[in-house]
Amino acid sequence: MPSEECEGFMQNVSFFYSQTNKTISEQWKSIDFVVVGLGIPVCILIILANLMVMVAIIVNRRFHFPVYYLLGNMAAADLFAGISYFNLIFHTGPWTITLSQQQWFVRGALIEMSLTASVVNLLAVALERHQTIFTMQLHSTMSNRRVLLLIVAIWAVAIIMGLVPTMGWNCVCQTSLCSTVAPLYSRSFLVFWALLNLLTFSIMVAIYTRIFVYVRRKSQNMVLCTVQDKNGDTLVSLMKTVSMILGAFVICWTPGLVILLLDGLNCTQCQVLKYEKYCLVLAECNSLVNPIIYSCRDKEMRGTFKRILCFLCRRGRDQDEEPSNVKNDTLKREHLLKETCPENFNTL
Repeated sequence: MPSEECEGFMQNVSFFYSQTNKTISEQWKSIDFVVVGLGIPVCILIILANLMVMVAIIVNRRFHFPVYYLLGNMAAADLFAGISYFNLIFHTGPWTITLSQQQWFVRGALIEMSLTASVVNLLAVALERHQTIFTMQLHSTMSNRRVLLLIVAIWAVAIIMGLVPTMGWNCVCQTSLCSTVAPLYSRSFLVFWALLNLLTFSIMVAIYTRIFVYVRRKSQNMVLCTVQDKNGDTLVSLMKTVSMILGAFVICWTPGLVILLLDGLNCTQCQVLKYEKYCLVLAECNSLVNPIIYSCRDKEMRGTFKRILCFLCRRGRDQDEEPSNVKNDTLKREHLLKETCPENFNTL
């Protein structure tokens, strides 16, 4: 708990930014308007696209298998990331000066939770695919109860990791240890955070490499390609989809994690602030990539997307036509009344 001896006790965010020489402009610049103007529609698109993935998995019984539940949870993490970026947009640039320490920590915690949930979820998918491939099954035999417990555990880990800096691993009381990219975070935390995620990436890549070596060896007998369900999904096709998701995630997040690691190691020659925003934009794009991969790779998922959109369009059209239908029915009744009872109608 901070006390009166803490250097940053009761200080606002601008104090820590000045300590690390990270400038905050009080005036709006053209780049700030571009960030807000483009960021808001992108975040809305991220939220809607991943929400549609979640709805597709819920409504289509063909997706009611552990791997799709985990991919649905991945979509939930991406949706949460969209909300986190949306919050970041309205608390960045000149708005940063107005933030309290608690608001700044909440802003960072949301992004950390979404990243942790995605990483742990991808690790769970990798282990699930490893188990199914080596037992020659298309889908895991894991019960729905275990999948639910696994998803709850994933979000529990994400929440804990997001709250670690708020609970004390920060530089509020030791401003000399503050990082440059995240001025209220301790450099040691950034090193831990970056290395932990990069290590997890390495483990996932190793798992998938082992799986692909096994698949290539077995594919000579065409055994894996014949293991499929009634929809024509094979182990190989599903593996390719999941691998593309992992590859996109690693490509989009690795540069940002490297920047955090270099900043944590106090690399003064690395100019981390020069590349910070580009890495953040790349990480944000990852939350929009997965729905695109599902649409391109999974025919059943693509068809479900079309049915959802057609249903929404049809419902909106029906609502628009309903008032006109009521009006037409009223006119028809009045015309019929006039023909049958002209005298009574004229007296009305």
